[in-house]
Amino acid sequence: MLGEALSLILRVPAELTVAGRTDSGVHATGQVAHLDVPETVWFAYESSLVRRLSGVLPRDLRVREITPVPPDFDARFSALRRWYVYRITDERWGGDPLRRHDTLAWPRPLDDEAIAVAAGRLLGEHNFAAFCRRRDGATTIRELLELSVRREVDGVLSLRVSADAFCHSMVRSLVGALLAVGEGRRPASWPGELLTLPARSSDVTVAPPHGLTLVRVDYPPDDQLATRATLTRRLRT
Repeated sequence: MLGEALSLILRVPAELTVAGRTDSGVHATGQVAHLDVPETVWFAYESSLVRRLSGVLPRDLRVREITPVPPDFDARFSALRRWYVYRITDERWGGDPLRRHDTLAWPRPLDDEAIAVAAGRLLGEHNFAAFCRRRDGATTIRELLELSVRREVDGVLSLRVSADAFCHSMVRSLVGALLAVGEGRRPASWPGELLTLPARSSDVTVAPPHGLTLVRVDYPPDDQLATRATLTRRLRT
């Protein structure tokens, strides 16, 4: 949709590269994308492009900022880490109706402390095959940098997740495993024990997509962009 809008306005093909491909139903407030356009086109539309896009994009899609970047920048491969937040409410009354599109309403009370203990055992570089949907030729080795649990002032349980990269359905599978711990169906040691499995575990339920939001993507300084992209493209074993 965004590529089509850019092509319509700029009158040149717009081939977008995005920082992360989210599952259908997952939100993004911090998505990053790049495309290459001739300098003459950029200078002609630089000051008006954000406003023009707001006039042609659907109401659930907006571009907040557009800026030139160095030639070595790659929205996907130059990224250092991606940050997601999964919002869950376990209120007896089901949660705020105004946040129903980005917050999972869970029908049973959740134990924050048990979730936090289980989350801590998943940190670091591991083979997350048990939590990933298999893709031919793709590695499931990832470095999980943060998986924190916090009760917000409105009572919502926020799971904040960060890694250099994620494999398919990994975040929602991690959340699904932590929910099983939080409601007492599994011990806090269980998610960490799954890291020994060589393939996806059928015992892990994938959490619904609407509670998950991509909130930020971090990049290195400009002089390190090319090195980072080369490092990201390596196949982990």
